[in-house]
Amino acid sequence: MSRSIPLASLAIAVAFGSPALAGGDTADLQQLRQEMETLRKDYDARMQALEARLRQAEAAAPPAPAAAAGAAANTTAAAGAGTAAPPATADPVPASGAATPTAASAFNPAIGLVLAGSYAWLTQDPAHYRFQGFLTGGEIGPGVQGFSLGESELSLSANVDPWFYGALNLALAADNSASVEEAYVQTTALPDGLTLRAGRTLSAIGYLNDRHAHTWDFADAPLVYQAFLDGQLRVDGLQFRALLPTAQFVELGSEVGAAGPFPSGGGNGNQPGLATLFARTGGDVGASHSWRAGLSYLWAKSDERESTLYALDGSSSTATFSGDTRLFVADAVWKWAPNGNPQRTNLTLQGEYMWRRESGTLTLDPGGLASADRYRSTQSGWYAQAVYQFVPAWRVGLRVDRLDVGNVDASGDGPGLYLPTRSPSRATLMVDWAPSEFSRIRFQYARDRAGYDGLVDNQFIVQYLMSLGAHGAHDY
Repeated sequence: MSRSIPLASLAIAVAFGSPALAGGDTADLQQLRQEMETLRKDYDARMQALEARLRQAEAAAPPAPAAAAGAAANTTAAAGAGTAAPPATADPVPASGAATPTAASAFNPAIGLVLAGSYAWLTQDPAHYRFQGFLTGGEIGPGVQGFSLGESELSLSANVDPWFYGALNLALAADNSASVEEAYVQTTALPDGLTLRAGRTLSAIGYLNDRHAHTWDFADAPLVYQAFLDGQLRVDGLQFRALLPTAQFVELGSEVGAAGPFPSGGGNGNQPGLATLFARTGGDVGASHSWRAGLSYLWAKSDERESTLYALDGSSSTATFSGDTRLFVADAVWKWAPNGNPQRTNLTLQGEYMWRRESGTLTLDPGGLASADRYRSTQSGWYAQAVYQFVPAWRVGLRVDRLDVGNVDASGDGPGLYLPTRSPSRATLMVDWAPSEFSRIRFQYARDRAGYDGLVDNQFIVQYLMSLGAHGAHDY
């Protein structure tokens, strides 16, 4: 109702309700005008106060669950590559510095928790899992047998101000340990599609590396990621991205970081121990298809990077590698959803190929005889997978991956490095059920001939993933 109506009613009552006033008493009329002006000002002030309270109440109210779920689903389905979008709960602070709360920034920082757990039934002992002929880190194999808490993830994120965004992701392991998976600040206001990130971040090389484990389509990483990147590569340093102003999506980027994470190793003084370059492009094909392809390059410097070598008789020995590692990655993904709507059915085809060359010095038994000699290797691996959602909430997937031991020249240390006659390989089938975007239960079977020198390991895994609180949209 318009606030002018009560004032008009009052004027009519005054004009016709009092004969004395109708007679034209000037003093009374003047007094009445003053009282009406006072009432009008008081009425306006009350209305403004009520409107301000209403705006604050609407802004502070949390979004409806259905609306929030729909918005998140649309964000995830969008074909946007590049950096992951900050969580919806971390809107920028207005440049004016206004303190008016909004629904997105009422809880600051945004807090998210992903709970993960699994049960694994394996026909081989995972303690004996190894990639013969490869110098690897420690994150290989199917994990532990039986029940396992898995790796849960605790995240905090928020916009620092109009120019910076910050995020922290902690990995909580089953052995009660916690490690920093990511901790970085990122610019939000650089011009021309430029982004700079500083701190610890998952490297953007390849397709799968910068995606958190709970977003993977399978319960474990592909063999090439385990052998060449120790599961996932993290960079302590700087990351730069440039989204080009072209009709087709084109992104270029680079990273430089400290020595330490595999395939780097050991200290490197003031010099960076790791650097990457990556480029990717993609787009839509009609209303139902989209694609993305990329190339990446990694250089790493190692200073006594430690690995465990296994002989044919099962005995093990420690070895250190000092030298250079160069890794080339090619990745591609194709997605199909009828008319661009993935809610009911969709199909994703995905694959990556990695080629690694290492050259330097390999030292066997560094704590004892310390036998050192030249080491050269050229090795490769790949995986390809298809994931099909045939009805809402249900998906089925197939992944095939393989490693090629390639050419290895260990010179005088050759007898200490057992080279297999069979290339490691694995085939994995999974079915999962996601009644909402916040929960998923997965059933997975793998026939693994990678980690036991040709012996078959039948691996059955049941996994659950539950997401609580705020969580940002993921890349394409």
